[in-house]
Amino acid sequence: MSQSPSCACGAAPTLIFACSGAADVGAIADHAARRLTASGWGKMFCLAGIGGKVPGILKTTESAARILAIDGCPLDCARLSLEQAGFKSVQHLRLTDIGLEKGKSPLSEDYVVKAVTAAQAKLG
Repeated sequence: MSQSPSCACGAAPTLIFACSGAADVGAIADHAARRLTASGWGKMFCLAGIGGKVPGILKTTESAARILAIDGCPLDCARLSLEQAGFKSVQHLRLTDIGLEKGKSPLSEDYVVKAVTAAQAKLG
């Protein structure tokens, strides 16, 4: 199924938050978010700013058309950070749910493509 990327340049972009954690699956989540941004599916945004309650980052996130959280593992740090900041309408992708294993999935092109493809399906 071929989907078209959405424009992240309008008043209400799709924002993408990646866990970017220390584990291999965190690195894959980060690279996938960057790839999605580069290909126009949305705009990667600062998860640390959400946790730090940075006013400008919170305001931009409040105006987002859609929010996608990409988590590497079942701890769901990205999703939970967004939810604890008050964002309840979060689309969520957990990389371990698509077959990647924490500690056993080294950063590779194949894993990044798998994550990007799953994210694109979520964003439809």
